[in-house]
Amino acid sequence: QLQASGGGLVQAGGSLRLSCVASRSIVSINAMYWYRQPSGKQREWVTTIINTGITTYKDSVKGRFTISRDVAKNTVYLQMNNLKPEDTSVYYCSARQGATTYWGQGTEVTVSS
Repeated sequence: QLQASGGGLVQAGGSLRLSCVASRSIVSINAMYWYRQPSGKQREWVTTIINTGITTYKDSVKGRFTISRDVAKNTVYLQMNNLKPEDTSVYYCSARQGATTYWGQGTEVTVSS
């Protein structure tokens, strides 16, 4: 089970940090992801962190978003800086272990201009 939190309303240029807490150890998790789904649009991938710590990002968030993890807390974070109105979405965390993908509930981020 994944529990995402940290969303909210922020002005453009502001920052938020999302958290995704897993109900068990993430040590054996192959990869964890953040996705987002703007209202009326399809869900899109934002960022990945694999078990070696390597990270990848969607081009539009590179340099602004940072994914990290705290294995001791079974938590993955998404630090979002310099937020833009186009970042407004419901953000979802996801985890892949082998052939199984787990999803958390979303947390809503609204960026006002």
